[in-house]
Amino acid sequence: MRFNIILRYVGLTLLLNAVFMLLSAGISLMNNVDTAFYPLLLSVILTTVLGAFPLIFVEKGEQITSKEGYVIVIGAWLVSCFAGMLPYLLWGGEFSLANAWFESVSGYTTTGSTILNDVEAVPRGLLFWRSSTHWLGGVGVVMFALVVLPSLGRTKLTLSSVELSPLAKDNFRYRTQKTYQILLMVYVGLTAACTVLLKIAGMNWFDAVNHAFSTIATGGFSTKNQSIAYFDSAWIEVILIVFMAIAGLHFGLIFATLTGKKNNIFRSEVARYYLLSIAAASVVIGVSLWHSGIYPTLVSALRYGTFQLVTMATTTGFATADSTLWTPLAIILLILFSLQCACAGSTAGGIKCDRVLLSVKVIKARLLQQQHPNAIIRIKLNNIVQDNDFVNLAMLFIVLYLLLLGLGTIVVTALGVDLMTSFSALVASMGNVGPGFGQVGSMDNYSGLPAVVKYICTLYMLLGRLEIFGLIQLFLIKWWR
Repeated sequence: MRFNIILRYVGLTLLLNAVFMLLSAGISLMNNVDTAFYPLLLSVILTTVLGAFPLIFVEKGEQITSKEGYVIVIGAWLVSCFAGMLPYLLWGGEFSLANAWFESVSGYTTTGSTILNDVEAVPRGLLFWRSSTHWLGGVGVVMFALVVLPSLGRTKLTLSSVELSPLAKDNFRYRTQKTYQILLMVYVGLTAACTVLLKIAGMNWFDAVNHAFSTIATGGFSTKNQSIAYFDSAWIEVILIVFMAIAGLHFGLIFATLTGKKNNIFRSEVARYYLLSIAAASVVIGVSLWHSGIYPTLVSALRYGTFQLVTMATTTGFATADSTLWTPLAIILLILFSLQCACAGSTAGGIKCDRVLLSVKVIKARLLQQQHPNAIIRIKLNNIVQDNDFVNLAMLFIVLYLLLLGLGTIVVTALGVDLMTSFSALVASMGNVGPGFGQVGSMDNYSGLPAVVKYICTLYMLLGRLEIFGLIQLFLIKWWR
């Protein structure tokens, strides 16, 4: 393991973060040098020095190994989170050490949970940095570095194999360089389109850009205390629902659909399941809210129910209503979709629709095997026969995911937090969803939780974003030998 080479490539991601910090400082400068300008400027200097140091004093190495590539990816995520908390700490306000770390990890992992009681009191430069962490983390800080560094050659293949989830690779049937171009084109294109439409719908340019960053990254940070409820606009909600749903699809499928390829959204079994399940659950929630009298008309119940379901199913985490006051049926459906979430290859977190659909097929195959012991039953997903090792890994992931949630809930409740808050906060953290229920509902925040619980939540955010095995393996001593 060549740690000097690892430091060199991790330094590149720090320089990328410094660029966005500089852009945020520019926003502060344009707003009459608001109070975030000097904290951001100092953060730019510190991050640039830390990032440039290994580039200057460490020679460029040979082709990296897969193990080194793995450490570079995990290290880049962790170091980015540490660098991301600098502007918050230097600015002060509500940002203690625990709160700054929480906000930074929540941003990069696109969770969208916040400790801020008054978002609107934060200067624009810092709000832009906050949204930028979403946008950087949405497609992956390492992927961004690979896009802007064409000179890495074969190193890209090693790093991308670690950064991309195994589930996501099926629909990226392109050369490595082509994959980066697709990611960049789809990501930037969706962000630009969402920004323009939100501006037309009534937002100012600053709010439109920030909310577009959060939407396409499926993050959830807003510039308003009441989130999307502040705007009270059906048009804005419709635009966000459409773009959140699109951002929850596999980016390779989006590109294939736009370019007329055969492996498109309409032919994808996973995409159909994802969209149909969201549509069906939205109707059930809407009818439940209308029947219980929470909303006077079916149209208004469907409006608020659909928005809240889509924002949680795609792990975005915006809010237009206080869902903690809804019916038990609506709440349980929101929790279930916070566990399942969207598709692999998107910016969303959670177990993923791919694994859920695969698990249903495994159960069906097992029942058929019991009826026909001598039959050879092959499990297919999107008409592709799945390897047994891949299927077993997916099932193991689901089991470990649920076990960690159970263990975390026990620990957090032992620390004095009520059961609903404990469970939903960890579901929201590990799924990178954002809002939960109880004390961390859609119209509340995480500021009231003990500092130790905030650290536990950030651990679960990272576990979810790095798909559990990535982070756990870092701490296995034998693996380093």
